[in-house]
This record gives sequence, C-alpha cells and structure tokens, in this order.
Amino acid sequence: VQLQASGGGLVQAGGSLRLSCAASGWTSSRYVMGWFRQAPGKEREFVAAISWSGSSTGYADSVKGRFTISRGNAKKTVYLQMNSLKREDTAEYYCAAGRSYSDIVRTKIGYYHYWGQGTQVTVSS
Repeated sequence: VQLQASGGGLVQAGGSLRLSCAASGWTSSRYVMGWFRQAPGKEREFVAAISWSGSSTGYADSVKGRFTISRGNAKKTVYLQMNSLKREDTAEYYCAAGRSYSDIVRTKIGYYHYWGQGTQVTVSS
C-alpha cells in the first residue's frame, strides 16, 4: 500500500487548505484512513480519521468544527478540509491507513501500518 499526500502550503491565520491523500496498491478498500500531524519538537498526534465506508468520522478536540475529513467515491482518496486555520495548526501532516474489518474510526497511531510522506502546513499570523 502506498499513500501519496499533497496540498500543504503557506496560509494566513483564518484561511483554508485542503489536503489530499491517494492510496494505491490495495485490492480491498476496507482500510480506515486518518490524518496525523507532527510539529517540531513534538510527538506525532491524531487529527482526524474516517472509517472504510466513510460513514463514521472522528476528530481531535483541537480541530473539531474546523476540519472535515472525507473519502472519495472510490474510497481510495481521503481529503482533509481545514478551515479557520490557526498558527498552532502548523505542522507536517501525514496520511495513514490501517486494515479494518470493522467499519469504525480508529484514533490510535499504532493501528495504522501504512504512512504517506508528510506535507507541510504553515499558518502565519
């Protein structure tokens, strides 16, 4: 399974960005997918996740109401719409996938076995 993330960039506080992650190399779409982020000097943290069908989503408290995760129709692309960005959202963002027979959200980093390269999001004041 390969994951390719894109869409990061520099944006002013209050602005928006949309991250995308395209998956390839799997024969089943039963993968929960998520976004994590890591700021300099900090541990990687959970941001958002979506179940394999797209029917369930979960968010970190820090992004609830501002970020929206979704999946494309073919279930192999996941998006993270980020609105009302704050300086504290500045980080390297990673998409991840984990095989899941249950159609539920997974928030634990250890559940995800496949990772894309990061995409940098920088929010300026």
